[in-house]
Amino acid sequence: MTLIRKIAQEAQMTGYLTINAENQLRQLLAKQYDREDFKAFMTLQLAAMEGRVKQESRELLHSCHTQFRQAG
Repeated sequence: MTLIRKIAQEAQMTGYLTINAENQLRQLLAKQYDREDFKAFMTLQLAAMEGRVKQESRELLHSCHTQFRQAG
């Protein structure tokens, strides 16, 4: 089983959170998890808010908005 902290650590090491990893996190967070996983998730959230970890989903959304504005 993939632990929340493993996904969080990988994202922080690479500086990137893929859509697949985000989906895995959503599934794992819907289940019971321990304190270490919760702390790892909160650390990941902070890293994303501070710009130390980029989210693939947000980059794609930004790209779509940019393309839409250029086309209009």
